[in-house]
Amino acid sequence: MLSVIVPVFNEAATLPHVLAMVSTALPEVAKEIIVVDDGSSDGTREWLQANFPTGSRCATTLTVGVEGGLVFSEGQASAPVAVRVFYHDRNSGKGAALQTGLAEVKGDVIVIQDADLEYDSADWTVMYDLIVRRKVADVVYGSRFYGRPHRSLYFHHYLANRLISLAFNLLFNQTLTDIECCYKMFTRDVLSRLRLTCNDFGCEIQLSAQIALAGRWRIYEMGISYFGRTYEEGKKIGWRDGVKAIWYLARFRLFS
Repeated sequence: MLSVIVPVFNEAATLPHVLAMVSTALPEVAKEIIVVDDGSSDGTREWLQANFPTGSRCATTLTVGVEGGLVFSEGQASAPVAVRVFYHDRNSGKGAALQTGLAEVKGDVIVIQDADLEYDSADWTVMYDLIVRRKVADVVYGSRFYGRPHRSLYFHHYLANRLISLAFNLLFNQTLTDIECCYKMFTRDVLSRLRLTCNDFGCEIQLSAQIALAGRWRIYEMGISYFGRTYEEGKKIGWRDGVKAIWYLARFRLFS
């Protein structure tokens, strides 16, 4: 089973479509989708409570209805999809939401999915193939810098991402191009060794640092599509997170 962790904060406009998209990815693979609402105040929480009144539902396909609610369908063409929802009383950060989600997973393979429609779960096919079918990888990173379709946005964001990845590679002896990419798929064995404590976006650095320092897992990287957003469209990460990332790189290398 594939476990999909969806941390969400104020994504009422995109979350229904993300859940519908994820439900159709790898249709032959049973999935559990773990949604962690991190103290949303834009109606996301109310939408989740209306669509998952008992906190969980199962189906084979999820679609978005005309009024924005989810339609749960049953059929034999696809494997079952279970959705479970958890709530934080206040906004604590993406890392805190990931910690909640990772503590609940039941699958053999885990992947992280943001709730903002910037990523396309169709890219999971190759990632999953490397881990489960070809059995050559334990961890697969997505990269937004490998020539797949991606929106041209802020140069400063691009430069910061490349510098952070370069610093990570120098410190941890890796060759990854996009450490801050959301798409990271890994096995349950990897999960059992992770000890995340970062509540903010530093979780991306901490997770990667622990994987690299373990020195026991086969790490792959592949190009993915990226449909980025502007700040006006809801993008949340800013320059302060980039500065923090540099601090986290040093912290997790020197004091891990």
